Amino acid sequence: MTLGIRRIILLLLFVLLPTLALAQQDKLHIAYSGNVDGELEPCGCSIEGDSGGILRHSSTLKKLRGQHPDLIAFSGGGLIVSMVPQDKLTGEYILKGFSQLDYDAVGLQWTDLAYGTGFVLDHEINWISSNWVDDAFKSSQIIKRGEHVLTFFSWLDPAESPAAAMQVEHNGQAGDDVDQLGQRLQQAQQQGLTVLSTTLPLAQAKSLPLEYVDILLIRAAYEEYGEPQRFGNTLVLQPGSRGMRLGKLDLSLDDNGRISDFEHEVISMPPAVEDDPALLAWYDEYNATVKKAYLKRVELRKALASGESPFVGEEVCQTCHEEEHAIWRDSLHSNAFAKLEQVNKAFDPSCIKCHTVGFEKEGGFIDIDATPHLLNVQCENCHGAGRKHAESAGFEPVANQAYKPEQMCAQCHVQKHSPSFDYSSYWPRIRHRVVK
Repeated sequence: MTLGIRRIILLLLFVLLPTLALAQQDKLHIAYSGNVDGELEPCGCSIEGDSGGILRHSSTLKKLRGQHPDLIAFSGGGLIVSMVPQDKLTGEYILKGFSQLDYDAVGLQWTDLAYGTGFVLDHEINWISSNWVDDAFKSSQIIKRGEHVLTFFSWLDPAESPAAAMQVEHNGQAGDDVDQLGQRLQQAQQQGLTVLSTTLPLAQAKSLPLEYVDILLIRAAYEEYGEPQRFGNTLVLQPGSRGMRLGKLDLSLDDNGRISDFEHEVISMPPAVEDDPALLAWYDEYNATVKKAYLKRVELRKALASGESPFVGEEVCQTCHEEEHAIWRDSLHSNAFAKLEQVNKAFDPSCIKCHTVGFEKEGGFIDIDATPHLLNVQCENCHGAGRKHAESAGFEPVANQAYKPEQMCAQCHVQKHSPSFDYSSYWPRIRHRVVK
């Protein structure tokens, strides 16, 4: 290489390096997520549903931060639910675990307030609610990365308030001053990018002052993330639910600091993703607490148990239904409880109810010592309690004779736990004469 060519190359590098550095500087890297919906970890009943969970979520975020130390992470909220008694215990540990993920901002949802404001404020999570009427929650969060500024807002729809659903005179603690929100968004946009999180779908979110919003996070889709779309100058993101996936966004900014282009990726978190070792103590504590609560309930149920159980177990059914019993014995149903033991969920009530007979029903499964004959998915899960039927030599019909097989399957084979369930292909695996 001649001296002249070397000089030209060095000159080009001298000219281009600042431009390349500036181009790199004008890239913003964002990780975002949506609803966790009260699921600390995925259900392990099916391979296709075994994705996500806080342990994998944490390790995935750490990997992204290793690649992009300037990563911004925000969430649309919806971390906890309140549907069954155990949800409060699970919700407490979700908040404990999520607080260790170091999100820059988390939008507040009404479901997060199921157990009161104190329940969520007890944990170090950067909750944002831009229209909360008092100062319990921050109204916005300024996030700085180098020369770039991003301000996160969250709109808690007053119409979705539990108080509104009960038709009382007020709408809870969320105000409805959209004009004030617009003013604050406009002021923030003069400093950098603005993000607005809401549980509204896009059609309703259009009533918000989106002209001052660079990124809009709308209501989560079920499990799967939506494709980003443009609405005017606003980039609309739709996260997925149940904490199964994570969104990654790489933004290119123009000379005015607005979004000129973007790259988008949805990151799955299957079992191959390593659990974060830093959270294993938290996870072990959760399982120990769940087990302790379960054993306490077992003792109470044992004390209350009296009289004869309406459930008899599969061995009694076998007496008259040998062919049907043989089909059941060769099915996965007959070993369903062992699956829970393999994944350390044999003490989790939310799992036990679909892997035993009559759990939390009078005379149903209590524990492996008191009611071993009611382990696994048996005849009475579908056909109903069978004692009267058995003792009458079949003259008394089974409890669930009015129901079709597909209705019985749907008790446990729901989208959440069995996403690939298809009655037409599943039923042949256990097809037998339906007992009347």
